[in-house]
Amino acid sequence: MGKGKAEVGTPKYLANKMKAKGLQKLRWYCQMCEKQCRDENGFKCHTMSESHQRQILLFADNAGRFIDGFSSEFLTGYLQILRRQFGTKRVAANKVYQEYISDRNHLHMNATKWHSLSDFVKYLGRNGHCVVDETDKGWFITYIDRDPDTLAMQEKMAKKQKMDKDDAERLAEFIEEQVRRGKAENEPSCSGYSLLKRDNEEAVIKLDLKIGSNQHQPSMLPPNRPFNLLDVKKEKKERLSSTFESKKMSALDELMIEEEQKKEKIYRKNYWLSEGIVVKLITHSLGDKYFKQKGVVVELIDKYRAKVKLLETGEKLKVDQAHLETVIPAVGKQVLVLNGGYRGSMAILKAIDTESFSVTVEIASGPLKGRFISNVAYEDISKLFV
Repeated sequence: MGKGKAEVGTPKYLANKMKAKGLQKLRWYCQMCEKQCRDENGFKCHTMSESHQRQILLFADNAGRFIDGFSSEFLTGYLQILRRQFGTKRVAANKVYQEYISDRNHLHMNATKWHSLSDFVKYLGRNGHCVVDETDKGWFITYIDRDPDTLAMQEKMAKKQKMDKDDAERLAEFIEEQVRRGKAENEPSCSGYSLLKRDNEEAVIKLDLKIGSNQHQPSMLPPNRPFNLLDVKKEKKERLSSTFESKKMSALDELMIEEEQKKEKIYRKNYWLSEGIVVKLITHSLGDKYFKQKGVVVELIDKYRAKVKLLETGEKLKVDQAHLETVIPAVGKQVLVLNGGYRGSMAILKAIDTESFSVTVEIASGPLKGRFISNVAYEDISKLFV
C-alpha cells in the first residue's frame, strides 16, 4: 500500500508545507554547505557530519576570502533585482530584499560582512551605488544607473530632443514671421489721401442733364473727389506695366522654360532613394518600436531597397522605399533633390509652404548654383545627414 497524505495539523503536514513554500528558518541553514535543515535536530546532525567539518576547516584557513566572496555575491544579486524590477525609481530597501530572498537558492545576509540591512543600505550610499534616505517608514533607495550603454543612450536621446526642439523653434519662428508679413501687406494704406470735407454741408448739388444732345459732355465728377483721377492714373499705370512685363519675356527665357520641362520629364522616376539622406520609417510591419523612427541611408541594395541605420539605436535594417518617407529639415539646412529636373543636386532649404506641401530651395552646387526653385514637393527632397 502506498503512503497516504499527512493529516492536517501534524508535524509532517507542516514540514511538507514549509518545504513547498521554499523558505525555512534561517537559523537552520548552513551557508558553507548550502544546506537547509528543517529543524534543530537536523541542523545538529548536519554540523556533526564529516562533510560539514571539512568545509569549516576550509573556512578557517581563509575566512576573509570566503566572507568577501559571499558579500560580493549578495551585493550583485541585490543590485540586479533593484535594477531590473525597479530601475531608477525610489523604493523601500526592505521591499527589494523581500524580492531577493523569495528565491530559495539566494545567499543569506548572515554570511556576509554586513550584520543588518541598515548597514548594507549605508554601504550602498557610501559607495555610490544608490541614493539612500531614511524615513519614518524605514530606508529608501534609488538606483544610480552607470551602465555605459545606458549613458550613451541617454546622451543620444538628449541630443535628439535638442535637435527636434531647435527644428520646431525655427519652424515656429518662420511661420510667425510669415504671418507678420502677411498682416503687414494686408493692412490698408491711407497715405496720399485726405479726408473728404464739404465746405458747405447744406449746399445742394445740381446736375444739368441734357437728354438727346449730341454734344460731348464734360466729366460730371464732383470737384471735391480727387480720388477718381488717381484711380484712372493707377489703372493706366498697371495696364502699361502688365503690357511691359508680357513683352519682357524673351525667346531665351522661353527656351529655358521649355528645357526645364524636358528635364523634368526625363529625370522624373518612380524611385528616389539615395545614400546619405535622412528618412523616416512609416510601417508597422517591422514592429511598433521602429514606427516613426528616423535613420540615414547607408547603402543602396537596388533601386527600391536600401540599408537604413537608425539614428537613435544604431540598428541597421533592410527597408523598401514604400515603407519610408522623406524628412523635411528646418529652413537653412542642406537637402538633396531626389526627383525631377534637378535630381541629385544639393540645395539649401529656403522656405516651407505647409498649405501646398511644397518648399523653395536654392541650388548649392553645380553650374546652376544659386538658382532658386519653388513649388518642390515634399517627397522630392530630403534632409542630408551631416
